[in-house]
Amino acid sequence: MWTVCRGDRPARRVSTMMLFLRGLFDRLFLVTATVAGGLVPGFIAQYRQRLGGRLDQARLDLEPWQRIADQFYQGDIGKLIQYHLDSKDATFHLEGSVIQSLIATVQRLQGAVDALHGNLFHQLGYLALHADAGLVRATFTDWVPTFALSVEGVLFALLFAVAVWLLFHASWRLIGLGSRGLLGATQAPRSGRQSPDGFRAHRIQRRAGPGTEP
Repeated sequence: MWTVCRGDRPARRVSTMMLFLRGLFDRLFLVTATVAGGLVPGFIAQYRQRLGGRLDQARLDLEPWQRIADQFYQGDIGKLIQYHLDSKDATFHLEGSVIQSLIATVQRLQGAVDALHGNLFHQLGYLALHADAGLVRATFTDWVPTFALSVEGVLFALLFAVAVWLLFHASWRLIGLGSRGLLGATQAPRSGRQSPDGFRAHRIQRRAGPGTEP
């Protein structure tokens, strides 16, 4: 009986340690996820500001060409572009492509800015699919962490924390099932030899010799 109890001690120690670690990581992940979720709206706001700066710069680059269109083509910049593209002068023709590129840039940036003026969840969805990687890196480099105190910001922080918490518990359960299965497989060969009947059978087997049945 004493031998069986000794064999149970490692399993009890592992179970106690797992419970302790679970409680520790449970609280750690919950607090960390809440803080991280609360910082996301501030990051989006700073990304939007940087995006707005790029839009302003693109508009400034396009403005001289728009003034020329206002002066000679009643504000129709498309006619100005076509005039350049129809030119046989290579430099003049290339300017038409440059103006087209500037207009496309302004339209793209304007669409992105408009998309980032919806609710927080819409902004997150847009960034997940259409975020500019270079702009994200630049924003993160100069990012000043700010915790959102708006209703949307607090709600998102709580939802994000709950999602991370549930993911942690699911992962922990899988790890626990795997470790218990591994521990059971390791102790199974020993259980027969540690029990009184198993120990007695082992001694009879040794006395009878390796080639005989007990």
